[in-house]
Amino acid sequence: MSQYLGAFLDETDDNVQRLDDLLLALEKNMVDMDVINEIFRAAHTLKGMAGTMGFTNMMGLTHAMEDRLDAARKGTRPLTEADMNRLFQGLDTLQEMADAIRGGGNDAHIDVSEMVHDLRNENPSSQPQSDSTAPQAASNAPQSSATSQDAQWAKSANEQGSNAYNVHVTLSQSCLLKAARAYMVVNRLEEMGEIHRAEPPVEALEKEEFEFDFHVFVATPAAAEEVKSTLEKIGDVQNVDVVEVKADEAPKAEQAAAPQAQEQAAAPVQAQAPAPASAPAPAPAAPAKKETVKKSSQTVRVDIGRLDKLMNLVGELVISRARIERLVQEARLRQFDDTLSQLGRISGDIQELVTKLRMVPVSFTFDRFPRLIRDLCKTLNKNVELVLEGEDTELDRTVIDEIGDPMVHLIRNSMDHGIEHPEERKAIGKPEKGILKIAAYQEGSGVVIEVSDDGAGIDPDKVKKKAIERGIISEDRAAIMSDEEAQQLVLLPGFSMAKQVTDLSGRGVGMDAVKTKVEALGGQFDLSSKKNEGTHVYIRLPLTLAIVLSLLIKVGKETYAISLENVEETIMVRRDDIKTVHGEPTTLLRGEVLSLNILGDILGSEGVEHDRNEYPVVVVKIGKNKIGFIVSELIGQQEIVIKSLGRFLAKIDGITGGTILGDGNVALILDVASFYSTKG
Repeated sequence: MSQYLGAFLDETDDNVQRLDDLLLALEKNMVDMDVINEIFRAAHTLKGMAGTMGFTNMMGLTHAMEDRLDAARKGTRPLTEADMNRLFQGLDTLQEMADAIRGGGNDAHIDVSEMVHDLRNENPSSQPQSDSTAPQAASNAPQSSATSQDAQWAKSANEQGSNAYNVHVTLSQSCLLKAARAYMVVNRLEEMGEIHRAEPPVEALEKEEFEFDFHVFVATPAAAEEVKSTLEKIGDVQNVDVVEVKADEAPKAEQAAAPQAQEQAAAPVQAQAPAPASAPAPAPAAPAKKETVKKSSQTVRVDIGRLDKLMNLVGELVISRARIERLVQEARLRQFDDTLSQLGRISGDIQELVTKLRMVPVSFTFDRFPRLIRDLCKTLNKNVELVLEGEDTELDRTVIDEIGDPMVHLIRNSMDHGIEHPEERKAIGKPEKGILKIAAYQEGSGVVIEVSDDGAGIDPDKVKKKAIERGIISEDRAAIMSDEEAQQLVLLPGFSMAKQVTDLSGRGVGMDAVKTKVEALGGQFDLSSKKNEGTHVYIRLPLTLAIVLSLLIKVGKETYAISLENVEETIMVRRDDIKTVHGEPTTLLRGEVLSLNILGDILGSEGVEHDRNEYPVVVVKIGKNKIGFIVSELIGQQEIVIKSLGRFLAKIDGITGGTILGDGNVALILDVASFYSTKG
C-alpha cells in the first residue's frame, strides 16, 4: 500500500479539514440535517479510505462518529454540546493518527476504545468494555428470530424488485489485512444494493474478530453471478458463494450459513438492525463521487520536492541567461539581440509558470483558525467572532508553511491579552462579542496580512513600567519615550506583559518570534495599538522566496544585493546637505529628517570616499520608519536567485543568503532591516 500512502494522507487532510469546517457549522445549529448529512458522507469516505489502507483504529473511530451522526439524522438521539465536544475530540485524534502515519508510524498506538464507546452510547462512561459485551449478550437470543426476520426482509426486497442474497465470502489464509478486505467487500455490496446484516456484525469485521470467512445479507437488483464476479476481483478474496434467500424458504438461508455463523445469527439481528444506517450513505454520495472523478481528471497532485527541484533548475536558467547577456554585451555581438530577447521571454514565462505552480491560497493556513478561535473561546470563556478576508490571496507554498505558527502566536496574543471578557467589554460600553479580523491582500510584488482586534490594546504606561522593572530601559528614557515607541518594546526578545505563565502565553516568545520569523522570510513586521481600541499587526511578505527582484549596490569593491521589497527609493545626497544631529548624520528628504548610515561601517568593510561631492543613498522603509544607507555605487535592478549559505554561515547577522551574478561572481544578499534593529 506504500505507493498509495501519499495520496491517502493528502485526501485525509482534505477530509479532516472539511469535517472541521462542517462541525463548526453544525455547532451553531445542531439540527441542520443538510450539514449532518454532509458530515456523514465525509466520515464515510474517510472510513473507507482508512479501511482500504488497513488503518483499523482510524476506521473504527470514523465509523463510531458516523453512527452517532446517523442516530442524530434519524432523530433517535439528538446531538448535545457534549456530543459536539466528542466529535471535535475524535477529529483531533484522526489528525493525530494521520500525523503519526506521515511520520512513518501507524494508528495502532492510539487507543480509541473509550472514545468509540462514548460516541455510541447514550450514557458515556470510562468503562468501554461494556460495549464489547453487548454482542455476546445478544447472541443468546432465539435462533428463530433471525430466521423470521430474514424471511420478512427477503419478502420486502422481492416486492421492491430486488434479489435477496446470503453472500458467503472466504479470504485467503495469507491475507494480512482481513478487516480492510472485509470492509472493501461490504462497501462494494453497499454500492450494489442495501445490506440487511452481516455475520459476524460489521463492528466485529472492523476489529478482525473473525477467522477467514463471513456472511453478508444483501438486497440488490443485480444477478448472483454479477455479485460473485464483482467480489472476486477484490484482492485476497479466495471464494464467493451467493445463495438466494427466498421469503417462503427462510430455513434454506439458515442451512446455507456456516455453523459458526448460525450460532451468532440472533446477535447481528439485534446489534445490526439499527446500524444499516451506513447503507443509505452511498446513495446520496454517488453523484458526489462522479463529480470528484470528473474534477480529479483536471488536476494532478505533485510532490512539493519535485516543484522545489524544478524551481532550482529555473533559477540556474536565470543565472545562465544573465551570464550570456553579460558576455554578449561585453563582446558587442548585436546579431544575438533578437535571440537573447526571445530567450528572455521564454525563460521569464517558465519562471512565472513555475512560481504560480508553487502558489497556494492563504486559506491553506486560514482554514484552521475558526477551530482555533472556537477552542480558545471555550478555554478563556470569551465571546469572539472571527472575520476572514482575502482567503483566495496566493503565496508561495514555502511561505505559507512557515507563516502558520507565527499567525497562531498572533491569534493567541489577541485572544489572551487583547480581547476582554464579555462582562468587561459591556462595562466599558463595548459589544459583548469581540471581533478578531484577519485579512490578506496583494500589494505591489508582495502580500500583506493584517491581524486586528477591537480589544484592550497595548497600554504604553504599563509597558514602560514592566520594561523598567526588567531593566530594559531607565526611568529617564521612559519619561521621554512616545507611546508608539513604548508599544514597540513588546517586540523585544523575552518581553511579556502576562502576569503569569499559562498554556497560551507568558513566556515572552510570542511577538518576538513572529517578528523574527517574518524578517527571516524577507518580510516586514509592524505593530500599532491604541488603548481600549485594539491592536493592529501588519505583515508584508514576498510572493516567493526563490527568485526575487533586487537592487545591486557596491560598498567599496564588493557587490551586494538588497531585495526591492525593502527599498523605498534611491537618491543622491550632496555632502553639504548632510548634517549631524545627536552625533548621527542626517539629511532632509522632502522636508522630513532622514537618518543616514554608512553601510561600509556597518559591514566592517571599506567605506565610501569622504571627499566626494555627493553620495548614493538607498532609502529603506522599515515598519513606519525610513532610514538611508550610504553606499559606494548603485549598479541597478536585477533578478537574482537566492542561494542558501549553508549550515555554518546561516546565522550571520544581516546576511540572508547569496546569489551568483551574471559575471560569475557571488554577491551577498543583505537584510537591511536587521541593521536598523541592531542599531536601534
